[in-house]
Amino acid sequence: MKQILNYLTIILVITMTVTNSFSQNAERKNIPEKYKWDNSILYKNVDEWQKDREKIEKQIEALKTFQGKMGKSSDLFYGTLNLYFDIHKNLYKLSDYSFRVADEDIRISANQSLNQQAATLATKLSEAASFINPEILKIDQNEIKKFFNKKKELNEFKFYVNDILRLRGHTLNTREEEILASAGMITNTPSEVYGIFDNAEKPNPKVKLSNNEEVELNAAAYTKYRTVPHRADRELVMKSVFENYKKFQNTIGANLVGKLKADYFFAKNRKYKTSLESSLNVNNIPVTVYENLINQINKNLPTLHRFLKLKAKMLGVEQLHYYDLYTPLVKSVEFKFSIEEGKELLLDSFKPLGEEYISTVKRAFEERWIDYLPSKGKRSGAYSSGAAYNFHPFILMNWTDDYESVSTIAHELGHTMHSYFSNKHQPFVNAQYSIFVAEIASTLNENFLNNYMLDKVKTDEEKLYLLGSYLDLLRTTIFRQTSFAEFERELHMKIENGEPLTGEDISTIYYDIVKKYYGQNEGVCVVDDYIAHEWAYIPHFINSTYYVYQYSTSLIYATAFAEKIVKEGQPAVDKFYNILKGGSSDYPIELIKKAGLDPLSSEAFELTMAKMNKVMDKIEEIFRKGMGSQNKQK
Repeated sequence: MKQILNYLTIILVITMTVTNSFSQNAERKNIPEKYKWDNSILYKNVDEWQKDREKIEKQIEALKTFQGKMGKSSDLFYGTLNLYFDIHKNLYKLSDYSFRVADEDIRISANQSLNQQAATLATKLSEAASFINPEILKIDQNEIKKFFNKKKELNEFKFYVNDILRLRGHTLNTREEEILASAGMITNTPSEVYGIFDNAEKPNPKVKLSNNEEVELNAAAYTKYRTVPHRADRELVMKSVFENYKKFQNTIGANLVGKLKADYFFAKNRKYKTSLESSLNVNNIPVTVYENLINQINKNLPTLHRFLKLKAKMLGVEQLHYYDLYTPLVKSVEFKFSIEEGKELLLDSFKPLGEEYISTVKRAFEERWIDYLPSKGKRSGAYSSGAAYNFHPFILMNWTDDYESVSTIAHELGHTMHSYFSNKHQPFVNAQYSIFVAEIASTLNENFLNNYMLDKVKTDEEKLYLLGSYLDLLRTTIFRQTSFAEFERELHMKIENGEPLTGEDISTIYYDIVKKYYGQNEGVCVVDDYIAHEWAYIPHFINSTYYVYQYSTSLIYATAFAEKIVKEGQPAVDKFYNILKGGSSDYPIELIKKAGLDPLSSEAFELTMAKMNKVMDKIEEIFRKGMGSQNKQK
């Protein structure tokens, strides 16, 4: 059966360094209540939770009695769907509570046990509900129309049912679906193999840096040392890591090819022409959206090249190399914000989004939607959960009194507002939303925070820090992720055309794309030959299928929406609420259109590139005033 989203609508985990005045060693009981979320609105104690779990167990057994009966009458058709989604709603509440209570202190095994019980219940529901999709597809469409005409209560499920019917041509019979599901036990192997090899069995190179420090370059060390100020060290680190991957390119490549063939196996057997069509059709996203992204970004590579030339100037180097890309443009500026200061800053930043938005954010601050501070055993990072449908969303944070904390909570509040308004305006069946639109609301908030900060900071150093960080975000999220999307498409096309594909072939394809994006032939950035093997370092290619492009589209759409709101004011805000309130009441492409952008046009790209060029204009203006490069690279 086509599943609605996982019980946690949005989980965004961000690893952060904890330096708060409330240290990670603080006991949770000593943290003021106002800085902790209030779980009691869901369950006052575990006994209440267990009663709900037992109720869901009985509901699942009741659902089984509908098997084979959905097509007999409108009442039975409605009764099945109504019970199914009522169970899901109750399970989301149950799971949300157990998940977050466990995150308060992962050392407490009793709370982890609640999580496991909820997961077991979810599996039971999935098994019990497996008959629903095939039964809907067996019923004549005219008969289903009669059901909807006869029983008006069914209108709540109209979009859901129509989406199942839309996929009729790509849905197999029950036995064939079972076979494909079983094949997943085999086709998931490449991801498992890569994870074990890359994280455990692959030997890591060791290097000696210019300060005589000896470093073993595991994944964490590579991320850390590729940003060091000394250029020769950066080059040594990057070259050592990717030349190490070169030693295993054919092994890793053969494993990746196995995964690509598995993707095509599922696509073909579901009667799709390509893996791309199969992946995007789940949310009814046209293939042209993917192609438009690649075409528009290729068209706008001169904007990236302008940034790269500017980066070379700011770093004080005559010729930029690929190993320079992760070096901060300027020295980090230390912004300090208490939680209260951060709240006020965000309320001011979000004013362009209107009073309804601001008043809801205030509720999040005042009604204990947010768990702010680190403590012993608490899960690291940050996320927003809008799973409990009849209740407000919750945010987990680990506040560190810095700008990263403010930026992180701005992002999570975007997810929270999306969940809150979708839950408020949609029935449960339509309240969840797809990944394709999930990051738009969160990234929009970051845009407004950045705009506000630039207006408020006083020194050129602070402005350069904000502007430079924003440009690096655009490079890594829009241009880099789109290059990944183009690379992924090229690999799939090779397999689908029956062409041979080795690890060496994969490296050549990747290298050609990177050289094009970073302007090697135009003298913009030198892409050394060992960069050809960077693909083997990136787990997305083996762990997902046609996923990373959504990082690019989300930031592009969010930036365009922010620019339209700044220019047009409340009318643009009102349109944007079509996304915030839309949930899954329509396909993500249609929701974006209703919000004021056509994903198949060039408008969003033009607005985003114009914003990027304005940011570079501001940086060059500061340079003309005499800032110059602060860190001449050695």
